[in-house]
Amino acid sequence: MSLNYNRVTLAGNLTRDPQVRFFANEKAVADFGLAINRKFKGNDGTMKEETTFVDVEAWGRTAELVGQYLTKGSGCFVEGRLKLDSWDDKKTSEKRSKIKVVADSVQFLGGRGERGAPGAPSGDQGQSDQSDANEAPARPAPSRPSAAPAGDDEPPF
Repeated sequence: MSLNYNRVTLAGNLTRDPQVRFFANEKAVADFGLAINRKFKGNDGTMKEETTFVDVEAWGRTAELVGQYLTKGSGCFVEGRLKLDSWDDKKTSEKRSKIKVVADSVQFLGGRGERGAPGAPSGDQGQSDQSDANEAPARPAPSRPSAAPAGDDEPPF
């Protein structure tokens, strides 16, 4: 019997703005980096911190929304699978490889007006937020997705 399971869940902050590309069939792909911080007590009793950097790839409507709402520093929660990319280095002709995460879903952490996720949709997509009415946004909020509006409890992807 063979058992295979490939599932990843990560929460962190984007290390760069997402790069979104569209293919001829109009399917989108977004590439972005995620930094995941871990704080722990070392053997000597002092608090230490380490950061793990992970490349993430999202496809379709998820990729479009990531490109529209997330920017460098934004927090997000990613669920997906590991994928190994292999290629021949053009300069050295050596085999190269890299593991990345292919996202099945991306949840935006933080709401409008919070640092790291300006204009990001929160749990009340499509609803006006009167509490933010008197606050000047740090930058213009991006337009809402053009897909059919999601229900109050449904994310737009």
